[in-house]
Amino acid sequence: MVNQSSELTGQDGILLKAAHITDKFIIGIGKTVAWFNVVLIAVILIQVILRYVFSYASVALEELQWHLYAVCIMFGLSYALTNNVHVRLDLLYGRFSRTSREIIEIVGLIVLVLPWCYVVITHGMDFVASSWRVKEASNSPSGLCCYYIIKSVLPLSFFLLFLAALARITHSALSLFSRKGGK
Repeated sequence: MVNQSSELTGQDGILLKAAHITDKFIIGIGKTVAWFNVVLIAVILIQVILRYVFSYASVALEELQWHLYAVCIMFGLSYALTNNVHVRLDLLYGRFSRTSREIIEIVGLIVLVLPWCYVVITHGMDFVASSWRVKEASNSPSGLCCYYIIKSVLPLSFFLLFLAALARITHSALSLFSRKGGK
């Protein structure tokens, strides 16, 4: 990431500041959602104790596990991209020059991530609206209600991924162009 905010002025400085604000926002959400993992572990432990000690299985607890996993993974996507800990072919990527890595990052995000985010957000909104309209719940009588809330995570998390990708593109582009400009 570019850490020369004092050197950048004008439009570049504004873009960098916007990218940093976006990064902080996504990291804040990621750290908050990470606490769901503690809740997830508690739900899993309760489910195991109920099943193996009391021979009682709860559909609602099992569905809650799935939902907590989903929330953590979906919001974790933007967090991973923001912190540059996402999966890539490091075996090859590490051998490239810094300039090549920045170009690959920009092209990959523009060609692969941004279009996918657009598709999921636009189609996800219809999916969520339909779920809210019918107040979708579990098919199991003892399952969870309010599936429409968990389904709302889909477009929201991909919107955050979209923002994270734009911020990452900004960081990479400014880093690339500031080096090409002689810095």
